[in-house]
Amino acid sequence: MDRIVESLSELWGRAVPIWLAGGWAMPPIAIIAFAMFGMGAHILLNLRYSGFMQAPEFLWRKWLDQPQSARGPIGVLISKSLRSRSLDEASQVFEEARSQQSGAFERDLRVMKICVSAAPLVGLLGTVTGMLSTFDALASGAGGEKTMGMIAAGISEALITTETGLVIALPGLFFQYYLSRQFERYKAYLAHVETVCSLEVYHKLKGGAVAA
Repeated sequence: MDRIVESLSELWGRAVPIWLAGGWAMPPIAIIAFAMFGMGAHILLNLRYSGFMQAPEFLWRKWLDQPQSARGPIGVLISKSLRSRSLDEASQVFEEARSQQSGAFERDLRVMKICVSAAPLVGLLGTVTGMLSTFDALASGAGGEKTMGMIAAGISEALITTETGLVIALPGLFFQYYLSRQFERYKAYLAHVETVCSLEVYHKLKGGAVAA
């Protein structure tokens, strides 16, 4: 445990000077990073809470024959759909679920996409201001140690902000792509369940009409 604390303390000691050398652009990049990965974690949790990852096809098909054993959000959808008195009513059950969840997922994914695009742009802006500081030092300095320090600080700011923006954006891009694919899987899953449930309701209504 002491070794882990010591390693973390050493890492923190290295990170702080680099952070400070990055200049004004580092706090905005940090805010973007927290917003992006926080939003991604929120989307991932909501996808898990939607229940489709915990309800494979063999399980929810069993719920069609035994609605009383249905569990979770998907089980609730199936049970409500099977109690429908028409195909339109069964379709409405899934349409309500889509309107409640899909809109939130799409909004959060858009925000995450904006953050992915913003991180390298803020880093690039920090690069520009860093290079301006460097040129200003070259123009106003006399070539002494102070001038060289100002030049080094400007170059550090220019390089660190660019690197930080890219380091934040690249994992965020892959994370956003993964979440988008999961969301597409969820929509396809929901459409498949709706189709099967509608067929069950159709056969039930048809059987009831024949019996009557």
